Amino acid sequence: MLKKLGIVIVLLIAIQFFPYGKNHTNPAVVGEPHWDSPQTQKTFYRVCGNCHSNKTKWPWYSSIAPVSWLVQSDVDEGRQHFNASMWGQQKMNRGQDAAGEVGGGDMPPWYYVLGHPEAKLSDSQRATLAKGLKATFGEEGK
Repeated sequence: MLKKLGIVIVLLIAIQFFPYGKNHTNPAVVGEPHWDSPQTQKTFYRVCGNCHSNKTKWPWYSSIAPVSWLVQSDVDEGRQHFNASMWGQQKMNRGQDAAGEVGGGDMPPWYYVLGHPEAKLSDSQRATLAKGLKATFGEEGK
């Protein structure tokens, strides 16, 4: 048992040397949407901005592998699908999907809210944000 624990500890130390997930520089903001209101913008950045903008606030645990790999992967994927900081520049910016994702409860993901309680939305906050996102980005299919 002690040997297995030693192996696990050595592996946890060894994976800290993999560079993926350790570069926490944010790219420049090159474009912003025309937000329907300051409240929509503020709520978006509080709830969605860490993964869907270049204004990511990297928590302390995002420097510790293997959690750093998961955080980096989520940020990379979020920015690829929809990045408010690349508005007008990103070829595939799915902003029109945002209202449906938020309104349907798919965003933010439950596991994100565990580490970011400020992203937890009440039903009325969820509806208000979805309405603001719809007004800012439009609707899917329109």
